[in-house]
Amino acid sequence: MPKLTKRLVDALERDPDRDGFVWDTEVRGFGVRTKPSGTKTFIIQYRNEERRTRRFVIGQYGVLTVETARDLAKKKLASVIDGADPSQERRAAREGMTVAEVCDWYLEEAEAGRLLGRNRRPIKPSSVSGDRSRIEQHIKPLIGTRVVAHLKLADIERLQADIAAGRSARKRRSGRGGQTSGGAGVAGRAISTLRSLLNHARRLGIIEHSPANGVRVIASNKLKRRLSAGEVRHLGKIMKQMEREGEHPTALAAIRVMLLTGFRRMEVLAMRKEWVEPDENCVAFPDTKSGAQMRAAGDAAIIELMSQGQRNTSPYVFPADWGDGHFIGVVRVLDRVCARAGLEKVTPHVLRHTFASIAASLGFSELTISGLLGHGPRGVTQRYVHLDAALVIAADQVSAEIARLLDGGELLSMKQAKRGRYMEGMGTFVDA
Repeated sequence: MPKLTKRLVDALERDPDRDGFVWDTEVRGFGVRTKPSGTKTFIIQYRNEERRTRRFVIGQYGVLTVETARDLAKKKLASVIDGADPSQERRAAREGMTVAEVCDWYLEEAEAGRLLGRNRRPIKPSSVSGDRSRIEQHIKPLIGTRVVAHLKLADIERLQADIAAGRSARKRRSGRGGQTSGGAGVAGRAISTLRSLLNHARRLGIIEHSPANGVRVIASNKLKRRLSAGEVRHLGKIMKQMEREGEHPTALAAIRVMLLTGFRRMEVLAMRKEWVEPDENCVAFPDTKSGAQMRAAGDAAIIELMSQGQRNTSPYVFPADWGDGHFIGVVRVLDRVCARAGLEKVTPHVLRHTFASIAASLGFSELTISGLLGHGPRGVTQRYVHLDAALVIAADQVSAEIARLLDGGELLSMKQAKRGRYMEGMGTFVDA
């Protein structure tokens, strides 16, 4: 076999049943391995001081040229003569990585967009942010100093039990940010994060194996809180009172839109005016938790969005009070409104649940409600060549019912209002 060259390596063909090896004639022990998948990697093969044959991967062909790999091979083989064992050294380094070090590696790679999520796309920044919070608040404080190679499945499940019991909880701090609590839901999400990042590390060769494989994630009680029709009516009354008293109008409008659409909090707050398509009764999101989506919005919701859009020149429907960004303070206003109304445990997600609950009470199927909420790729809105007319009808009826409740039973003339002039800053459409 001749000296390894780029032409020779390019010409190597894979064997679907086993690894293929070709050795260099210039540097003894230097070669290239072709996996059944077609991946080609440069390796060295040598005997250590115990006369045991070892192989050491130098790097992947394409990342390294043949010449660069040959130079690295010479250096590694020269160290073997001096008594070094590169393969054992790498294995020891991997086995010595702590949980904190692997977590830091994961966060760095994920934030740089080099790790792909379940949809084969870079993990979303919002997901990485949630992972960072769970890592810093629960995983690192409890097992950050542990060596990954020494962990067993029982250790991971013990970690889960400790988080659920509140061992990593801490009191509310002053200023922004809430308290860190325990519970089944927190524990389950933390273990899911740990399992995912360890699998990324194992797949890319950072660790030899993941001790979280096979872990049973604790079941949590799903959020069941939703507002009844009476509570929605009372909430609407209190919101009107507080608006007259000077409560933040942008936040109140955002709360109303969340109820009228079932959209997620950040889908509403970060909504841009050009995404709103009143003629199609929809909002075209370029990206959501489930990817790009065209989501149906009833006339009541469209009217609210149009009305909000005329009040500012920002590209956002709900602009920030200062700067060029979008509004973010809706949670605090919702808390104040609910405190005045005497409603407990109401979050933006509860408003989303309420939309789904009212849709169900009107007789719509789970599949239709899933489409309205923008759930995963099983939903009927998910190919987005066009928006299903049935979803528009459903969204219109649900939003009209919620608007009726918020307005104390006074049903607005939606079609008449919508046929008016589309507000400046959101585009125009002519009176029919």
